[in-house]
Amino acid sequence: MPDSASPDVPANVQSARTLFDVLECVKKGRGLTVSEVSAELEYARSTVHRHLRTLEDLGYLVHRDDGYHLGLRFLDLGMNARDTYAGYDLIRQKVAEIAETTGERCQFFVEEHNDAVYLTRSVGDNAVQTDPGIGSRIPLYAASAGKAILAELPESRLSDYIEQTEFEQLTNKTITDPDLLRAELAEIRERGYSFNHQETLCGTHAVGVAVTDSDGRPIGGLSVTGPSHRLKGELFESDLPDLLLGAANELELNIAFS
Repeated sequence: MPDSASPDVPANVQSARTLFDVLECVKKGRGLTVSEVSAELEYARSTVHRHLRTLEDLGYLVHRDDGYHLGLRFLDLGMNARDTYAGYDLIRQKVAEIAETTGERCQFFVEEHNDAVYLTRSVGDNAVQTDPGIGSRIPLYAASAGKAILAELPESRLSDYIEQTEFEQLTNKTITDPDLLRAELAEIRERGYSFNHQETLCGTHAVGVAVTDSDGRPIGGLSVTGPSHRLKGELFESDLPDLLLGAANELELNIAFS
């Protein structure tokens, strides 16, 4: 079985990459043994064992009867990272308010490393549980809030994003053609809100708006998601966009003066 070493990468850098490979593997497996991690990553068992023990000693992993799990030290790190975003408490409250008002799922995304990351979300009484969870990432181009964020980027930044992105077809509705994406972003920029017609997940629709700072730079994106059979007609095309535009405006003012 191959080790993780590579002649083209300095040993300390490769070791750090291996460490995070191991962490990601444990996160996905939710209870893996040394042998299972070794087999999954195709790294030498001794290498995997060394990294697992180091992470356990530092408190980032815990070992239970069924194998290794992420430790709660990551909870502290995650909450610290979340709290660095301007206006988080205001955003969280507004997301909860919209979810209660609409009965659907409301979420707030931020852009990080060209992905849309779930910063917070809340579910109404009729919401469907389809999102992957706080901290999860999805492509910006496949999410209504993500497209709203992209529409607010300067042209140079948008060009870099499109050039660097490997577009993936999440559903048969996902826009993966750069020219079609640019055309849609122009429409979003003009009207102020975006739609998602089953582009992330079949059977769901979403409406999204960008929330910007005082200089017009996107802080993140706010959206409402629900089943396509409910989110349609005037509700989808007018009522929800108006609600979200008003909420975004409130957030922008409150964050600016908080």
